[in-house]
Formats: sequence, C-alpha cells, structure tokens
Amino acid sequence: MKKLINAPADVVSESLLGVEAAHPELRVDHTNKVVLRADAPRPGKVGLVSGGGSGHEPLHGGFVGQGMLDAACCGEVFTSPVPDQILAATKGVDGGAGVQDSLYTVGRRGVGATVLVEKIAGAAAEQGRSLTEVADLARKVNGGARSMGMALTSCTVPQAGSPTFDLPEDEMELGIGIHGEPGRHRVPLAAAKEIAEMLVDPILEDHEFAGEGGVLAFVNGMGGTPLIELYLMYHEVHALLGKAGIPVARNLVGNYITSLDMAGCSVTLLKLDDELVRLWDAPVNTPALRWGT
Repeated sequence: MKKLINAPADVVSESLLGVEAAHPELRVDHTNKVVLRADAPRPGKVGLVSGGGSGHEPLHGGFVGQGMLDAACCGEVFTSPVPDQILAATKGVDGGAGVQDSLYTVGRRGVGATVLVEKIAGAAAEQGRSLTEVADLARKVNGGARSMGMALTSCTVPQAGSPTFDLPEDEMELGIGIHGEPGRHRVPLAAAKEIAEMLVDPILEDHEFAGEGGVLAFVNGMGGTPLIELYLMYHEVHALLGKAGIPVARNLVGNYITSLDMAGCSVTLLKLDDELVRLWDAPVNTPALRWGT
C-alpha cells in the first residue's frame, strides 16, 4: 500500500485539519469531526445536515457551504458517524426552522444521487423554504433518480492495507457500492461504449425518464479514474440517451462521490422539471461545487 498518510488511524482527523486550513469559510468541530458553515446557525433557515463514512470525498464535507449543506458528519473511513456527531451537527446548525437529514438512500446502494439531493435540497433551504418543503424536495429527487456503478479495480482502506476484493486484470465489476462492496455481476473487461450500455440500460429499464423536462446526466468517478476517461464515458452516455429520445438538460462530470482509490465510474440520471432545474442552477459555493456566486 502506497498512500500519502502518516498513520492509518489518524487519516480522518489530519485530513480535517487540512480542510480547516484550506477553507476559512468553514469551521471544523475536531472533537466531533463535523464540518460546518462558518455562518451557521442562520436564524430562520432550515439546517441541512448530511454525513457518512470518510473515504468518499468530496462527499460530504466538500459540499458544505452556501446553497448546499450546513454541516457534514465525518465518520471513520467507510464507517457511519456515531449519534454524538449527528447531535453536535444538528445543534450547530439549528436556526429555529428545523434541521433536515439529507440521507434518503436506505434500501439501495447510493453511487451518485446523494450529491443531487444535497444540491437541490440545499438550494431550497437557502431560499428560505420550510422544513416540509425541503424534505419533500429531497424525497422527490431521490425518487426520480437512478444510479449504476462499475469498478475496474478495488479500493484499499488505509487501516486494512490491502484491496477490499480481488478483481483480475481482465474483469470488471458491475453494480458496485461506494464502500468497496463487490457488485452484482463480474464480467469480462469491455470497451467504454459497451460499459456505458451496461450502466445506462438498467437505469432506463428501472424508471421512466422520457418527457419534456429531460434529465440531469451525472457521470461520476470513483476516485481512481482520470477526467479524460470520465468525459469519454459521458460522450457514450449522452449518445445512448439521444438514441433513446431522452434530452439531457443538465450534466455533471467528475469525481464527486468516490471510493478512495477505486478505478471506475457511476452513471446517475435524474428526471427534471422546471422547479428542479431552477434549484439545480441556483448559486452554490462549496469547496467541491461552485457556480453562480
């Protein structure tokens, strides 16, 4: 294992020291490992809290800021935050209008839609919408999105020091999760065009995406795949959607919800309407997502 670390047990706490030094617009509760907006709590604003195991950066701490999250709880690598962390985050962002938990992925492996939930719900909260409205929008996005991921390699958890699963050079894994779980199919390595079909076809079979509003097409890297390959994959995905008669109204390409050093990608589609487009386009200013500010 070759990693830029000091000691495996200190990776999360020392990374948060770097976040604090790099982003003075944020504050870090080092005792509870929580990243918060420096201006939180804001009176009258719904607080939006998310979090999860570390190792998925920039999720979730990289999405704390204007127009997105108010706080993110950082568990140990691939380990859920503990209740004390969640309580500290909630207290830290409670401005009197309620606090919303953005995690609406129970029952399926989240490999992309979480980012879209956090952006759109965050935009609604920034506009001053009520807790009920923000929660309803989060459910709407989660219900209208579908994801499928694949891996070319496993990831290596620092504390383990070896790959989570063995994947031969001539094979790839379909249906993987972001914690290094093996997928539902192991198949021979294929060209990007074929891989795009293997990811897009199940998504289109699982949900109806046709309609005037089009979709948001999100091609996400799992941490170890260069951007040149992700854009190549986006080209293939865009072409497949065109053949299916599904217009792409918005897109996102890059490493936004990762699995440490895993090579691979995921495809997420979100069915859009005018309201979701406006909220997606609304200003956002976080370490990992920024536009319109």
